[in-house]
Amino acid sequence: MRLPSTVSSRCRDQRGSVTAEFAVMLPALVVVFAVCISAVGVIGAHTRIIDAAATAARSLARGGTLTDAQSIASRLVPGSTLTHREAGDFVCATVSQPLAFGIVTLTATDRVEVCGAVGGL
Repeated sequence: MRLPSTVSSRCRDQRGSVTAEFAVMLPALVVVFAVCISAVGVIGAHTRIIDAAATAARSLARGGTLTDAQSIASRLVPGSTLTHREAGDFVCATVSQPLAFGIVTLTATDRVEVCGAVGGL
């Protein structure tokens, strides 16, 4: 059975359109996937910075030395910097590190401050 000439010519005109649409869509999909994976990495890094700041503040509040707190922060977040301040009955530790988003390093810095009560448990 043969299709009428108008139907077969329309089918021939459509040939390759799916391939072209896929070729246009694929790079966009790769970019979206890469951004999502990078965002998960940044969230993980932020969580590590929170843990480092909390552990350093706890160490300082219990009477640990600044050197001990800095080594804790450096071990948990390599390349980070630790600053501290005392605010009444609290000791606050601030851990900061430049944000890395994929292969590009952003100009922003992720900074977290956590305070602990002096003599805390």
